[in-house]
Amino acid sequence: MDIDPAGPPEPAARGAEAAAPPEPAAPSQGEASPEPAAQGAEAPGRTSRTGRNLPVAIGVGAALGALVLLTLLTVKATFLLYVAAALFVALRELAAAAARHSIKIPVIPVAAGGAAMLACMYWLGTQAALAAVALTVVAILAWRLPGGPDGYLRDVTGGVFAVMYLPFMGIFVAAMLVPADGPRRVLTFIILTISSDIGGYFAGITLGRGGRHKMAPVISPKKTWEGFAGSAAACLVAGWLCVTLMLHGHAWQGVLTGAAAVLAATLGDLAESMIKRDLKIKDMGTLLPGHGGILDRLDSLLVVVPVVWLLLYVFIPAR
Repeated sequence: MDIDPAGPPEPAARGAEAAAPPEPAAPSQGEASPEPAAQGAEAPGRTSRTGRNLPVAIGVGAALGALVLLTLLTVKATFLLYVAAALFVALRELAAAAARHSIKIPVIPVAAGGAAMLACMYWLGTQAALAAVALTVVAILAWRLPGGPDGYLRDVTGGVFAVMYLPFMGIFVAAMLVPADGPRRVLTFIILTISSDIGGYFAGITLGRGGRHKMAPVISPKKTWEGFAGSAAACLVAGWLCVTLMLHGHAWQGVLTGAAAVLAATLGDLAESMIKRDLKIKDMGTLLPGHGGILDRLDSLLVVVPVVWLLLYVFIPAR
């Protein structure tokens, strides 16, 4: 997840990135960064070492988390509305970024199909959800026909990618939510992802300050192995506690779930960083002060959810 929405980087030649990397997306899950210049009119002392307004970022994160708890612990189906809204905004951000490179993602069929996928998975089951996925792809093929042959494959490919990257990943949240203990399963997946992000952030700005051991210098120059170690430690502990205390599983199941989650979260973060580098942008949006866009918050969550769903499905019988 990207944390610091500083301005967009100047694109650099691929071969020269390691020596003089552009200003990358904000650090997360182990990214450590040098002292940035003051941004805008923010008061001195309000920004962290990563250049973001830390109090604002914490406040926004707390508000998002409170909404998660409110929906999950009251009428759990309302959490699907929260998920659908977040995915729709993320889709709009992705479509706007892709449009700068003449890729026209068909937002309407992807959004409508995504809503159908979530609803079908939660109320009708797996087969109906898979049918919704297939019909969404069919709708994309048809939607783009009036635009003519120029760029048809490019735009359809972009639309199918958007479907698989956003709502298709989201249906695993709906699948996780279905059992009676579904809210606790969803909380486990969210806590694991947040733990990976926070553990990597603090380890990255302390142990990995200055980028001592870079993990992926071409993709994310500020991400360090020290930060990844912090993510792993936090995730293992969070997995152990969540699975044993909330889901009544075994400690080894929690540790394995935490280990898988940190790998998935890191992959999700790196994948979105690669997308943004390809599109030559810093952040997907500016909706969330101190964080960036909605998709900058969902990057790790999108990849973690199917992994955690599968492990919990295998380890913990649905209640």
